Amino acid sequence: MIPVRRAVFLDRDGVLNHDRGYVSRPDNFDWLPGTMPALRSLQRAGWGLVVVTNQSGIARGLYGPAEYQNLSAWMQSELARNGIALDGVYHCPHLPDAPLAAWRRQCDCRKPAPGMLRRAARHLKLELSACVMVGDKPTDILAGRAAGVAACIRIADAIDHASCDVADAPADFTCATLADAARWLLEHEETRLA
Repeated sequence: MIPVRRAVFLDRDGVLNHDRGYVSRPDNFDWLPGTMPALRSLQRAGWGLVVVTNQSGIARGLYGPAEYQNLSAWMQSELARNGIALDGVYHCPHLPDAPLAAWRRQCDCRKPAPGMLRRAARHLKLELSACVMVGDKPTDILAGRAAGVAACIRIADAIDHASCDVADAPADFTCATLADAARWLLEHEETRLA
């Protein structure tokens, strides 16, 4: 029997690093506390790690595709220095009302659409119903639901959590950090996600 290939889909800004708005360079990319140990624990438990991130800063002309790729390469090298390997990094540069015409379009990859998750599943041979989505915005949770993942975890501080319309984006678990999310997932993977 071939084991089911599973992964944790991770939003980037607000989950892995502080969301400072249109992060495009290593010098404004600050890892959130506990990120490295959380990712290592998930990887050791057999979870693939896949970043799925909306990057409308490209469509807005705030940075270009090369700057995005440079930051992604830097991020992966920093993770590798900590013993963590990403299985994939997917991004959506589009925006329906983008200032730059080259990126102006309604696409199937911009979360809350599930296109990035589905594309990753095809490329990496993942079983979406065995995967989990971790994000900090309702659009992340909605993308996970639309893709048919097993569970959606929302990273939210107390104020943000109180203002969230959970009817629009019901998460299976809401917590303050990726470390909390990893603990919950590892505690529930056998019972809830079986």
